[in-house]
Amino acid sequence: MKEKIALYPGTFDPITRGHLDIIERAGKIFDGVIVAVAESSAKKPMFSLQKRKKLIELATTHCKNIQIVSFNNLLVDLAKEMGTNLIVRGLRAVSDFEYELQMGYANASLDPNIETIYLMPNLSNAFISSSVVRTILHHGGDVSHLVPEPIAGLLEGEDDVYLV
Repeated sequence: MKEKIALYPGTFDPITRGHLDIIERAGKIFDGVIVAVAESSAKKPMFSLQKRKKLIELATTHCKNIQIVSFNNLLVDLAKEMGTNLIVRGLRAVSDFEYELQMGYANASLDPNIETIYLMPNLSNAFISSSVVRTILHHGGDVSHLVPEPIAGLLEGEDDVYLV
């Protein structure tokens, strides 16, 4: 039987407890999860692609069945490259639903074999978004309750030379 590998794409700028919740839950459902970090230069991320990948690595050391990759092509093309047709997306609120549904349909129009599975984070993580974290960081606020514990200090100005 072929392994069921899911692709979880995002900008992860930075990874949040909500993202980690989805990664952990997808890891229980699928044989493996590929966390795909989008370059997203059009979004002008706060953190470099390399740092975003490293932060995810640090936040997911306890997860056994994940792989972290970066990409800057169409998601359906990445899925083909990675040998999967399963995409996982998180839905926090009704406002996410319309956008995610549209993207799911767009991906399916490019590749009819693509299946998008939507997971909701636990209620305690439902309000967390990377943009909320970035706004709080920009104003010098504490984000430790919003991001995975291993990376909290790395976002708040502690020495992170090894992340470059």
